[in-house]
Amino acid sequence: MTLTTSYLQEIFTGLFELPLLDEIARVGIHKRVSAGTYMIRPGEFIRSVPILVRGSIKIMRPDNQGREALLYYLGGLDSCAMSLTCCMGGRKSEITALVEENTELIAIPVDKVDEWMCRYSSWKQFVFLTYQKRFNDLLQTLDEVVFHKLDERLLTYLRKKTDSCQCTVLSITHEEIAHELATSREVISRLLKQLEKAGQVKLMRNKITIL
Repeated sequence: MTLTTSYLQEIFTGLFELPLLDEIARVGIHKRVSAGTYMIRPGEFIRSVPILVRGSIKIMRPDNQGREALLYYLGGLDSCAMSLTCCMGGRKSEITALVEENTELIAIPVDKVDEWMCRYSSWKQFVFLTYQKRFNDLLQTLDEVVFHKLDERLLTYLRKKTDSCQCTVLSITHEEIAHELATSREVISRLLKQLEKAGQVKLMRNKITIL
């Protein structure tokens, strides 16, 4: 699909000024990406920064043992703060970006990210708000790790996923949850059973319904 200014005006209502929308239409690349696709892996150079139209992308950071910690989710009209940081600094990616739901996005070339900061006030505000949103996400994650019990972290995690996909049924295994929360599958299974008894979730094979 070829991007047009009128199409972008519908998506980004009141977000970007008209001359910037004209530039996005000229240099942006419209993409549809299937669930399960890796957008970027650690060590790769970031060639473009995504702005999501709809869908969900999971951003994770791995350690040197191959384990991955969930940082945040991207949803509609979100962009990735880590990608913005790496591309403006010319650094390789430090994160993994995995498409969770079929996603539509607009890819912005990295050379435009810094250029537009000086030219368009709406773009500068968008970048700063992106950083603020991701910083708040990380603070919330830190609070959960430091102050909350694992059962509370698990319920918060499930609610974040349902908010991200705009759904109430998650297709996910106990093993996948355990991997993202850095614990064992047995612990997650036990906690999910407790949540089911409390009437907060309903468990099915490889599916969890949030009640």
